[in-house]
Amino acid sequence: MRSRLVLLVVAILLVAGFVALNWSEVMRPSPLLFGAFVADAPLGAILLALLALAVVAFVLSAGTIRTQSLLESRTHYKELQAQRLLADKAEASRFTELRAYLEENLRELRERDRMLTSELQREMRAQTETTNRMLAARLNELEARFDRGGWSRGAATVPVTPLEPVRSEVVHEHAMAEEARQAQLREEERMRDERMRDERIREEPELRREERPGEQPTGWRRWF
Repeated sequence: MRSRLVLLVVAILLVAGFVALNWSEVMRPSPLLFGAFVADAPLGAILLALLALAVVAFVLSAGTIRTQSLLESRTHYKELQAQRLLADKAEASRFTELRAYLEENLRELRERDRMLTSELQREMRAQTETTNRMLAARLNELEARFDRGGWSRGAATVPVTPLEPVRSEVVHEHAMAEEARQAQLREEERMRDERMRDERIREEPELRREERPGEQPTGWRRWF
């Protein structure tokens, strides 16, 4: 824009210098035809006035275009600022939504972990209670077996008492009880061995069938 203004000023100065040098010729009247009539007028002055009008019109148009471009640029700048504000608000709202989404997911995960933990604790408690009941039932069964064999749980423990002279009857009863307990244990071991032998005999055919799979026909036999 500055270069154009410099060129315009230089052109005006050159024209003004040329007019000043030839002012007498510029202002000399001559007959001019204005359509229906003829009049004496200075041709150079008329041309100079028309040139001045053209220059003024050019300057006004350039100023108008410049003003419009400045107004448009200002309008675009305002629109860009508005779009930027909208984008910032949208980004802030997006971050807020993302934060809310993450917090909700974390809350759900905490609740799920809490529920799983409580369920696991209930299962462990139930399993512990079941194991305790099974152990109690097995202990009761063992006590019942010992009771049926003539022995109680307190018979296996020997109380610590001061040393006294042991009578032969007490020694004989204790020996008889020990022999009975050994006989009971041998009988239980024999019954357990027989049970295991019967189970092994029942499982042996199944193991043989699993170890020896059925023969598959090969070659031309499988077509018949």
